[in-house]
Amino acid sequence: MNILVTGASKGIGRAIANELISIGNIFVTGRNENALKTIGAKGYCTCDLIKDIHLLQKFIIENDIDVLINNAGEYIYGAIDSSKEEDIERIFATNLLSPVKLISSVVPFMKQHKWGRIINIGSISGVMGEAYASLYSSSKAGLIGLTKALALELAEYNITVNTINPGWVETDLGMNSIEDSEFSKEEIIECIPQKRFVKPEEVAKLCKYLISEDAKGITGQSINLCAGLSVGI
Repeated sequence: MNILVTGASKGIGRAIANELISIGNIFVTGRNENALKTIGAKGYCTCDLIKDIHLLQKFIIENDIDVLINNAGEYIYGAIDSSKEEDIERIFATNLLSPVKLISSVVPFMKQHKWGRIINIGSISGVMGEAYASLYSSSKAGLIGLTKALALELAEYNITVNTINPGWVETDLGMNSIEDSEFSKEEIIECIPQKRFVKPEEVAKLCKYLISEDAKGITGQSINLCAGLSVGI
């Protein structure tokens, strides 16, 4: 199988690429070419998901991608009335519109071969909502609706579509988002039932399972991997 992981330069994306390199041909994309080179992937495409989306769509077609993992994302913290127009457009373009465009590029090959796996990396904020992160929350919530609709649309072709919603993950993005918020790391951990951050490798291993034939009956699902955060406090 030919697997494409977006946002693979670091964090969750890099963990996913490292985990899946043993089960297929890994292709990665991101903005940091030096970081992509060190993964040891079969191929990489250095690009910006907003400016260079057509370049990545061409890359998808050329490499017969049949497993797409939409991991790349962006987080913005701030009140809705202070949101800048360029921030609004950028976060929806990165978190929602780009996955839609990439999915539209991989589906023809998947349909032709009657097999495919699409995994969207959402967020627990898209499930529960997060004050002062309405742009991020709504863009990630959009992935859940997209997943449900596409799972129905593509089921007859043996293509599964699922979303994984991580909670607080121990990555640069996760830690930076804490710094942007009004809460300390200790206060956030206190609100998580398991009193810990999720490891990127946990998300990666769940991706590996969802790709497997053992998970072929799982489609259209929104899976919360959040150390109990979605259950309550």
